[in-house]
Amino acid sequence: MVVDAILFDLDDTLIVDEAVSREALVSTAQLASKLAGIETSVFLADAKKFGFEFWRKGPCYDYVKSIGISFHECLWGRFKGDKPELLKLREWSQVYRVSVFSAVLSAQGVPDEDAAETLATHFSKQRRQLARLMPDAIETLARLKAGHKIALLTNGAPDLQREKIAASGLGGYFDAIAVSGEHGIGKPRAEIFHILLRELGVSANRAVMVGNSLERDIAGALNAQLASAVWLQVPGSEEHADVKPHHTIRGLHEIPELVGRM
Repeated sequence: MVVDAILFDLDDTLIVDEAVSREALVSTAQLASKLAGIETSVFLADAKKFGFEFWRKGPCYDYVKSIGISFHECLWGRFKGDKPELLKLREWSQVYRVSVFSAVLSAQGVPDEDAAETLATHFSKQRRQLARLMPDAIETLARLKAGHKIALLTNGAPDLQREKIAASGLGGYFDAIAVSGEHGIGKPRAEIFHILLRELGVSANRAVMVGNSLERDIAGALNAQLASAVWLQVPGSEEHADVKPHHTIRGLHEIPELVGRM
């Protein structure tokens, strides 16, 4: 099998996502402890509970679910853009993030809207400051780019994903980039893979997908009939999905050798 192109997911594949969001929440919990005396473990549990609940019941749920915007991202994304869906999301998310922390405070008998706004601002700032790459991301892309086309296929809001790419410093490695929110189509739909492959000028049977999500990256690669779907198993972000990858790896450094064997 000849491999012409390798497609990468972004969050928890090339850049750390879930762990950074948790770290930002821990920092926010520590601030809440200082401001209101709330126990850190209680704050974290309630923030997760209310964050997910309000996100799922919110008026933008169908859109964020289809594009792949997590409740963590709704706590810090700016959601710039003039599309109706983004305008609605931008307006709602400003209320959402304060509501989440307000509910956490109220659950502990400390209703304080000003403190909730302070916590929301702190989380957003920390989430940006703590951003970092996955191990071996730069080295792996540099090695692969010498002999293959490299592309990025990521779910999420246009401006937020572009912000992450810029902050990562990885943008120059990609021959093409597709963000679900820019096309209105998210993984695992095959169409978003085909859009990216057309831009690359590569056929599906000569392309490989690498990602950490079974239900989005791997299922999407299989839907699009790519030559190979490689699952990066990231501790702490594993999913339970009835999807079988062609290969499983535990670090990006394994990819060059794996592609070489293909």
